[in-house]
Amino acid sequence: MSKPVVAIVGRPNVGKSTLFNRLVGARKAIVEDIPGVTRDRLYDSTDWAGHEFIIIDTGGIRFDQGDVFTREVKLQAELAIEESDVIIFVVDTKDGITHEDEQVADLLRKSNRPVVLAANKVENFDKQLEYYEFYNLGLGDPIPLSAMHGMNTDELLDAVIEKFGEPVVEEEEDRIKIAIVGRPNVGKSSLVNALLGEERVIVSDIPGTTRDSIDTPFEYEGQKYTLIDTAGIRKKSRVHETTEKYSVIRTLRSIERADVVLILLDATEGVIEQDQRIAGYVHEQNKANIIVVNKWDLVEKDGKTMNKFDKDIREEFKFLSYSPILYISAYTRKRIFQTLDIANFVVEQHHRRINTAELNRVINDAMLVNPLPGGGSRKVKIYYATQVSTAPPTFVFFSNKPEEIHFSYLRYLENALRQNFGFEGTPIRLIVREKSSKDVD
Repeated sequence: MSKPVVAIVGRPNVGKSTLFNRLVGARKAIVEDIPGVTRDRLYDSTDWAGHEFIIIDTGGIRFDQGDVFTREVKLQAELAIEESDVIIFVVDTKDGITHEDEQVADLLRKSNRPVVLAANKVENFDKQLEYYEFYNLGLGDPIPLSAMHGMNTDELLDAVIEKFGEPVVEEEEDRIKIAIVGRPNVGKSSLVNALLGEERVIVSDIPGTTRDSIDTPFEYEGQKYTLIDTAGIRKKSRVHETTEKYSVIRTLRSIERADVVLILLDATEGVIEQDQRIAGYVHEQNKANIIVVNKWDLVEKDGKTMNKFDKDIREEFKFLSYSPILYISAYTRKRIFQTLDIANFVVEQHHRRINTAELNRVINDAMLVNPLPGGGSRKVKIYYATQVSTAPPTFVFFSNKPEEIHFSYLRYLENALRQNFGFEGTPIRLIVREKSSKDVD
């Protein structure tokens, strides 16, 4: 089941980006700063009242012809509207209704998408006159707020989630869902076609649950799979030259629906920043994944070539140190079916559960080798650990002082878990909660 998509739209300078930062800022502030994950994007996941969704910031919509950039911003905002489940339309109460506001409102009515009208920059919430005129836009009750100060954003989010409707629950089946992601021209379509073109593969096409995409079920050596269609993500500096910017939304939906993600790289170009951006999102969504280096047939090789590539990839993808790397050629079909073999393995690792006694033996051994730092009258302790869920494997550690356990020590414990239990190809989550020694006894 994919997350709903919410787009923030409006004319320039009404506070869209301020609202975006306000709605996702609390979440981003608590996300661990992982080296190599680029965060200067205009989309993010957030949640409210138990509902998770993707939120998108768009450029200001202008309707004059202007320059090429202005036209592209408008077109990209229209694409975001088309891809979204709910629209937040931001207006500026300082300026009142402008002709551009009316034009944006007309555009939104034609989209047939649910709209929440956000009357921004309100100073006195007791004065309804500050935002009353926006009823004339014909888009329902305006919700007064101050994005700058975070005032009344809770009411706005309540209104947004009310418009999500009932979630579409996909039928469970013994089928592994694989998303192949990557920037354009890395060979994503070639890999899909190569996998489906093999005689041993049974292929059938059915419409996907994601708007404007096709899921392709197939079977290989007795295992059922579904390839999830994704759109390539173009390099950010070239976004204004194309209509592809919001194809990223489809890719995000595909990642969230997948059991395992193939992160496709181009061997002739190596790792670039946009590859890190895509891989970072896969990691943040806690998805099992494989780094797949395509076009390996085009690389001149000697005995050290693969080792050098491995080293470079590990350096650029430090946050994916757990991910297997596979070198393939979709063109020659060399090693392409190893992607399915490894996908089976990492999905199994993603759902692996560890016995509590065995888990605590490994953790205690690790703490004996490298004790928790700190001392004084009340030493920092970890009493015990337990696994609370899978996909991804998630562990809770009970401590007397959870706030004093540094993330670097948790990384050390994560490495101990990986050394003993594998977990190759899957993120794992470690959570520390407070428990006193009396509770343990």
